[in-house]
Amino acid sequence: MSEVGGRRPPPDAGVSIEGDQAAAWSPEALARQTLDRLPPWLRRPLGRLLEGWLGRIGINTAESCVRIEIFDRSMTIAAQFFTSVFPILILFASWVGDVRTDTIAEALDMPEESRSMLDQAVQASASTGFGVVGVLIVLASATSLSRALTRAYAAIWWLPRPRSSLRSAWRWLAVVVALALSLFVVRALSQFASDVPPGNVWERVVAFACDLVIMMFVPWLLLSGAVRLRLLAPAALLFAALMLVVRPASQVWLPHALDASAERYGSIGVAFTYLAWLYVVAFCVLLTAVLGQVVADDRGWLGTQLRGRDGAHPTPVGAGAG
Repeated sequence: MSEVGGRRPPPDAGVSIEGDQAAAWSPEALARQTLDRLPPWLRRPLGRLLEGWLGRIGINTAESCVRIEIFDRSMTIAAQFFTSVFPILILFASWVGDVRTDTIAEALDMPEESRSMLDQAVQASASTGFGVVGVLIVLASATSLSRALTRAYAAIWWLPRPRSSLRSAWRWLAVVVALALSLFVVRALSQFASDVPPGNVWERVVAFACDLVIMMFVPWLLLSGAVRLRLLAPAALLFAALMLVVRPASQVWLPHALDASAERYGSIGVAFTYLAWLYVVAFCVLLTAVLGQVVADDRGWLGTQLRGRDGAHPTPVGAGAG
């Protein structure tokens, strides 16, 4: 693995590396091989660019994305979010009488054809009651999202593969409940802020602040504080800034895509559309987390300031993930 701006992974990080073969196919090695084939007049400026801060960040980010298998993990997290958060939303709606299905549908931009199915699901759960066993099953299955996120963050920060234990159950449950509630909180606060002129500005400020808090809280709690909050700040800032573009785009695309999918394919089309949207969000989460880790672990001025005066690496070798 490349040591540009970073360090080699700890021996127990759960990363399989085959020595010279892996190093030969790393983004840095491929960049070096490409530079060697270029003429000298072009090789020198590009070499200086790669040695600079932007070059190091770009190469190490690409290397980390390949290492953690970002595309596969994004799909896993999107599917886990779909199967974990939606049942909790139905559970909340059946428990709390003030929470109407229209509130959930608006938070999810759900089309009219799918709202009737949501009404039936909530009414059925309210009439029959989840029961203690049903609630425990829903909550236990919902924690699969937290476990998938824990494994992803542990891989990003070079931590050992986390072991599942009952001591971590409350962290998993707290994260998945917080993510479910954030759908309502962000929407409610954004609508409230939009009434304060200038509405568009305050709406984006509130959404930015909510995304920032959530993306610092989730990895910090899942990793049991193994990574300091100041080191998680770059990833959270990048995600919140990226969502300033992704959220308005999704508000335009998602309702039309859901309506078209519901009209053509019914509920299964709505489900696949939600999965596609969740995949984009999950990819943004992992990409910004990788970029934030690379920035915090870089040998440059910014990385050194984030790590503190001693310049210690963000995650010590052998640190546990809880």
